[in-house]
Amino acid sequence: MMRSPYTTRRLASLLLVLLGVSASAAAQQTAAGQQPSAENAAEHQAVDGIAAVVNKQVITLRQVDAQVRTAEAQLKQQNIAVPDRQILRRQVLQRMISDELLRQEAERLNIEVTDAGAEQAAAVIAQRNRMTPEQLRAEIERSGVSWADYLKDLRHEVMVDQLRQRTVDRNIHISDADVDAFLKSQQRRSGLGSLNQRGQAQQGQQAQQAQPSVLGLAQILVAVPEGASAAEVQRLRSKAEELLSRLRAGADFASLAASSSDAPEALQGGDLGVRPPEGWPDLFLQATQGVQAGGVSDIVQSGNGFHILKVVTRGQEAQQPAQAQAPAAAAPSQQAPMPEGPMMVTQTHASHILIKITPAMSEQRARERARQLEHRLSMGENFEELARLYSEDASAPQGGDLGWLNPGETVPAFEQAMNALQPGQISAPVLSQFGWHIIRVDDRREKDMEDEYRRMQARQILFQRRVEPAFEDWLSQLRGQAYIDNRLDPQSSRRPR
Repeated sequence: MMRSPYTTRRLASLLLVLLGVSASAAAQQTAAGQQPSAENAAEHQAVDGIAAVVNKQVITLRQVDAQVRTAEAQLKQQNIAVPDRQILRRQVLQRMISDELLRQEAERLNIEVTDAGAEQAAAVIAQRNRMTPEQLRAEIERSGVSWADYLKDLRHEVMVDQLRQRTVDRNIHISDADVDAFLKSQQRRSGLGSLNQRGQAQQGQQAQQAQPSVLGLAQILVAVPEGASAAEVQRLRSKAEELLSRLRAGADFASLAASSSDAPEALQGGDLGVRPPEGWPDLFLQATQGVQAGGVSDIVQSGNGFHILKVVTRGQEAQQPAQAQAPAAAAPSQQAPMPEGPMMVTQTHASHILIKITPAMSEQRARERARQLEHRLSMGENFEELARLYSEDASAPQGGDLGWLNPGETVPAFEQAMNALQPGQISAPVLSQFGWHIIRVDDRREKDMEDEYRRMQARQILFQRRVEPAFEDWLSQLRGQAYIDNRLDPQSSRRPR
């Protein structure tokens, strides 16, 4: 369906490039491998220069080494110790294998992000960071990243976001009972806060420590392959225990994550970011309860493997660095506290015609059909009738009527185009991950949305809690079903039965 209040989350994360956290958005998707002997690796390198084969696609050593140089620069920028070159090669290759699997799955599902789609995503990022597209480009190039490379990485991130929406998001269901339970827990927290305001400082401080307003975490993950034997699981648990012992003996967490973690954020020192507590999975909250800032948790087992969590920050939201707050505005997991009192918002009554992009309908053909419909509308044909005949959205029987839409309720490309229209105006064709839209704004109004907004925000937070673990599980299954010949780390190769 067309609506998706969650799409902006990953686009917001791309602002990290702006803030200097990394020199490449693609470099944020890293994973660690196990360590084969140097002799085996050297032998394979000498034979054919092939680092890995993913299904039928080859990844060359030259490609790996190009990515290694980027990763080295990124680690130095973050003051994280650069692992041994062979270890870093294996880390980078694992990330490249994951990227290749995602690319192949997107191709299978006919998901393609064009140059126009990447430029449109960049425009959304600029708008959310209160910049013009020209200012965004200047800032990117000032950081040492070419605009072409930035758009290439952005195209990959948008592709992954669309892939996640197609394969994972639709299977996550937040019931009204889930929302009711979450709002009740928020009311209990608010009650504890009011005690503190009435002067019961000690109780308020204890409640604050138990439920901090923000929590920053980092992780080291020892991944357990799907279908691993009991002996393999025990071996990997022992590896996690050895890593935990090194941490408690004084090893640097970020450096150990960069060299040993199997998580996507390994080459960022394992940093998972800063969120309100409700933005983290329950498993992580339970594991870090009582752990002070700077401390590490015991080993936590999930469906993906064994986690070691570090509490990076714990405290009030006001203590967040200003630069970390910029992308947070668009991220459901990092929303401000639930509002109280009237909340007036501008609602838009809109209709649209959607031409989907499918295996039988390329993006170019879909755009051409949308342009033909735009021309027919300009000649005076009835919008509702054309929507009933040609729109491929569930709203087609209603003449394309989407009803009253709240801010953030549609995908960014759609909302941006819709907001630029006055009542009665019809847009030119607009591209989103769903296809090409022709949008008509029928009316606008101001409405008190306090209750609706609280429930919508609760759904977004609960969705965020579930979508990341679900996407990791899905990616693990994708790896388990693929043919992977990893010549730098033969033990991590996969040959499905």
